Amino acid sequence: MRLGILCVGRLKAGPEREIYARYAMRIAAMRGVGLEGLDLKEIDESAARNASERAAQESAALRAALPASAQLAVFDERGRLANSRDFARFVESERDRGAKSLWFAIGGAEGLDPSLRAEARDAFSFGAMTLPHQLVRILAAEQIYRAMTIISGHPYHRG
Repeated sequence: MRLGILCVGRLKAGPEREIYARYAMRIAAMRGVGLEGLDLKEIDESAARNASERAAQESAALRAALPASAQLAVFDERGRLANSRDFARFVESERDRGAKSLWFAIGGAEGLDPSLRAEARDAFSFGAMTLPHQLVRILAAEQIYRAMTIISGHPYHRG
């Protein structure tokens, strides 16, 4: 199953981009778990003046960028709190049910429109604190890598 991240905004050159790239390389190097790669699609932030309109426009752009026949999950502050093993079980179950690809959407500053969350197979939260979406992208990549190591039995995860 191919993996990907859809996100609002673009990472500029700097430490955030380097950390994300490190996890993307680790993911690309993993073999034998039926999961591959970590594609990335970035969409522009909406210029709408109203917060709910911005979230709706950005969610529509994320939806439009989702590859055909891909399954969608989201990272959103209103998502469920899951530990790394729970997240790995979710990824593994999507793979086992025959999904060709699984993409994770990350909204912008206004979050995701409720309609996009409702379409997702699952919604995950990194907690109640507000986090910059650039850091959420890194956390998502790390958790995807961690899920792959849990699935493969690799000792990276010590939980």
